[in-house]
Amino acid sequence: MRRTHDSIERRLRNRRTPTGKRVAARVRDVEWFAALHRHGPLSSSYLHEFTKRLCVSEKATRVRLADLFHESRTHHGGAYLDRPWQQFDTIDARYQKLIYDLTPASVAVLKERGDWHGPINPGGPWKHRYMAASITASIELMCREHGVRYIPGYEILERAGAGLQSTVPYTWNGAAKRATLTPDALFAIDYGGSFRAFVVEADRNTEPNRPKSHTRKSWLRNILQYRNFIGDQLYKEHYGLNCPLILLVVTTSKRHMMNILDVVEDVTGRNTYMCFSSAENFGSVFKPSDVLRHLFTDGWKRAGQPDFHLDMTI
Repeated sequence: MRRTHDSIERRLRNRRTPTGKRVAARVRDVEWFAALHRHGPLSSSYLHEFTKRLCVSEKATRVRLADLFHESRTHHGGAYLDRPWQQFDTIDARYQKLIYDLTPASVAVLKERGDWHGPINPGGPWKHRYMAASITASIELMCREHGVRYIPGYEILERAGAGLQSTVPYTWNGAAKRATLTPDALFAIDYGGSFRAFVVEADRNTEPNRPKSHTRKSWLRNILQYRNFIGDQLYKEHYGLNCPLILLVVTTSKRHMMNILDVVEDVTGRNTYMCFSSAENFGSVFKPSDVLRHLFTDGWKRAGQPDFHLDMTI
């Protein structure tokens, strides 16, 4: 017999257990769908932050999210939210906040409303995608708190008729090379008529810093490519931007961050446009995060330069 509840009669977190309730997509639900589309998989605490002006109770948010996961009697032929299975492959998964993602039914809602913009986030391992989503969602939420406008990457790419990925030349040991460069995310911030654009690299310490071969993706190759893409302003033509572009790198430890900064300094010397921070809960011991407020309020490290702040009022 298929098991649907635990020993104290709670519905299992990783298995749909519908009660037959009819569920229709509400205003708050649609905002959640749109946030998941902009960023990728997010935990319940992030989704609550996006709509807490509509419902201040985080418990009520969790109850509604549970209905959107379990109940399949909808106008769009299935449950509106998924709980990616990868989140349960971690320590104490039962006690962690649940992470949600879109389903074909919620995608259909966004398409009906004209709010679907095609694939706007790169693929890759799930934990990497979740880390990148947490970074950009945190920054959007903090932009809202601080009264500046977050501009999602799809607006930039649709206007330019471009993709996130580009082919960027670089020099390796004196030889000219070319390779694909695909940031994990792109966005911009409107600081009241003053604009900055950003590309994001979510680094889970899976790439070497200084490999012997250019064929292996590494931080040395990334830095060489970004030196050309940003430093030589190749991004302006590719993304159709006139404002400055800044690279934001989030690593899983301060030590690893400092090691990459050493590579930056060796390659470029003093650097204004490559900025680094860390978030340790995305390391080998994975744990869903709360909003990463420090990415907006605290300084980002740079090679040979003062810290950079996303909050331009600091």
